[in-house]
Amino acid sequence: MILEPLPLSPDHDIPAPLLTELTALYASNREFQALSGDFPDPDDIRPEQVARALADESAGPGVEVLLARSEGRLVGVAITLDRHPDPADPDPWIGLLMVDAGAHGQGYGRRIAERLAERFRARGRTAVRLAVLDANPKGLAFWTALGYEVVGHRPDLQHGRPCSVLRKRLGRVRQAARVAVLDPAGAVFLFRYDNEDIGPHWALPGGGLEEGETPAEGALRELREETGWADLAPGPLLCAWEHDFTRFGVRVHQHDHIHVAHGPHREPSGPHLADAHAADGILAWRWWTRDELRAPTEPVWPPHLAELLDRFERSVRSVRSVRSDEEG
Repeated sequence: MILEPLPLSPDHDIPAPLLTELTALYASNREFQALSGDFPDPDDIRPEQVARALADESAGPGVEVLLARSEGRLVGVAITLDRHPDPADPDPWIGLLMVDAGAHGQGYGRRIAERLAERFRARGRTAVRLAVLDANPKGLAFWTALGYEVVGHRPDLQHGRPCSVLRKRLGRVRQAARVAVLDPAGAVFLFRYDNEDIGPHWALPGGGLEEGETPAEGALRELREETGWADLAPGPLLCAWEHDFTRFGVRVHQHDHIHVAHGPHREPSGPHLADAHAADGILAWRWWTRDELRAPTEPVWPPHLAELLDRFERSVRSVRSVRSDEEG
């Protein structure tokens, strides 16, 4: 999915094909339009009305209209404000986030919200706010599930309708790298931690990158520090995972680059492991079979690790099969 600014013609108009897409997206969200009252008839939303609404929304200073596309298809639209009209409010705002109704339930809303937060974070902003109509419990449930907290109530500026104001602190960005070490039977090695957000959980060896390190270099260093295994090297990238958590009392947004390595089934060893594990909060370790990963008794980071590993191994087998056919 890509997030891009709304393109305008030289006359500052929305190109006709794009306006048709936007009108269809707005019209697909009939329930929300009936709640918002932004259009006279939620069953008959017209292109000129959408164009006027977007022009009115984007007229203020620091306003940005962003389009979300997946495989070329318009799946969402978002409007952000660099600063609220209230001078006492220091935070940027998300004024609108709307996903095409045909794409609901596919995670686009969450991904767009995360991208918006990342854009603000990259600009040095420390929090973001938004307002949800009190008559929209689905919207409130969506945003609170993403970590937004209700901090107040006020009428909205356009129509005076009662709203809940939500805010989310944006922690600093931490780049990290991890290694999924697989034994010959396909079991994966995990460490157990206890985090104040989710409690006891299991995660792959790894940690934050040092200055100037690449993810592969950091993964190699962390693996050797935490396991003592000096004969393994991080291989292909399994996935990249972004998540928020609290680390030593500080809220952090972390980018994990997860590599794959293969090695023997063994335990960590080395003279300095106890100190390293104490410093990192490592409580225990064990090898997990794929079946155990599919039904963990405690959370596993990243989520759906079994499915990620299954998909990776299928892709490796597919590549090997193609190469074998070519060589044959």
